[in-house]
Amino acid sequence: MGTTKETPITIQVSLDENKIPEKIKWSAPDGGVLDEEAKAMLLALWDGEQQETLRMDLWVKDMPLDQMQKFFHQTLVTMSDTYYRATEDEKMTGAMKDFCDYFAEQLKLKAR
Repeated sequence: MGTTKETPITIQVSLDENKIPEKIKWSAPDGGVLDEEAKAMLLALWDGEQQETLRMDLWVKDMPLDQMQKFFHQTLVTMSDTYYRATEDEKMTGAMKDFCDYFAEQLKLKAR
């Protein structure tokens, strides 16, 4: 068996006095990322024993609505791509892509 390596990925969240996120910074040194600022994050982890998703959704209080809409659209597109890579289920991937197109159309994201 080969040698395994561990690599840190860190997320730092600065909160205001009401515990609302004001700043999100993340680092992934092996990926060349160090203290990069972000306005929002969605983190999902699978608990195989409990058969459920553990999640953390954060965004800074000054995140503009138009950026949140783009963030969600791009996340949905990425999820459909990831779903296909994980399952090779063309039919469901197509349905997910159709929804992504509908989502973008309804929010007029393509024109922005």
